[in-house]
Amino acid sequence: MPPQNHGSEHSEQPVPVVRIGPLEIRYLMDGTLSGAGFGMFELIVPPGSLVPPPHAHRDNEELVYVLEGRLRYVVGDETRDLMPGDHMYTPRGAVHAFSNPHDRTARALITLSPDIGVQYFHDVAAAISGSGGPDHAKLLEVMARYGLQPATPKPTP
Repeated sequence: MPPQNHGSEHSEQPVPVVRIGPLEIRYLMDGTLSGAGFGMFELIVPPGSLVPPPHAHRDNEELVYVLEGRLRYVVGDETRDLMPGDHMYTPRGAVHAFSNPHDRTARALITLSPDIGVQYFHDVAAAISGSGGPDHAKLLEVMARYGLQPATPKPTP
């Protein structure tokens, strides 16, 4: 009896990869295309990478699960250095951020429910890699279009 593929016909498609500076996003399931209630991608973060500023998702919950290396993850006032096998949940509307201040590349699976889709990352890449350098206004417009809100800086005492 031949082996069965328990995935859909989409599992034979190449995995879309988006590079934003040194970050790499490998979309495993684009919920905006598949009709699934969630999306999942692998995030690769080299040490010291420039990362997105703290932000919140108006419409999405997020779960990060570290596969390799260490990833610093912040949700609200909680900061953790996640190791392989660790995870952290971001509720809808919670300010969160990530970084890799460590000495080796981190790899993590990110699940979004509902998904914002791989097109968001293509649009961000276009906004920051133009010939004149990053276009901050365009980046803010892209974020707003997908329901992402930059965090308001906390007042200093």
